[in-house]
Amino acid sequence: MEHMGRILLIVAAVVLAFFLLGPILGFAFALLKWALIIGLVGGVIYAASRLMRSSGARR
Repeated sequence: MEHMGRILLIVAAVVLAFFLLGPILGFAFALLKWALIIGLVGGVIYAASRLMRSSGARR
């Protein structure tokens, strides 16, 4: 009977870990998404400013 309690405790811990892992992974992927969006916007602004600077220097 002692083994049954230990098995149930392990199963409960695994189920709880999956319940906690879902929101944590969702939060991590949301942060990653926003970091990529901000990086992309920053890269476009950087490239546009370099393009404008180089085209202005030629005139």
